[in-house]
Amino acid sequence: MKKIPMRKCVVTQVRLPKKELVRIVRTTNHTVEVDLTGKLNGRGAYLQKKKETVELAMKSKILSRALECEIPQEVYEELLKICD
Repeated sequence: MKKIPMRKCVVTQVRLPKKELVRIVRTTNHTVEVDLTGKLNGRGAYLQKKKETVELAMKSKILSRALECEIPQEVYEELLKICD
């Protein structure tokens, strides 16, 4: 039986299979990107693929604290597109 990789959502603190989450990365050149492959280099944080979770992350700035940088509005817009 193959082991399923689990990750924790930075907003809800719920552990879920990696495929049910989306990864946001602060790359080595200090840009923030949505990582759909899960393999980009840099500091990563995971979010549930739910519209409510993304909106809560926007409102509370949890993602900014997790990645230790400001998150551009375009990243949140891209996340909302992925969630719907």
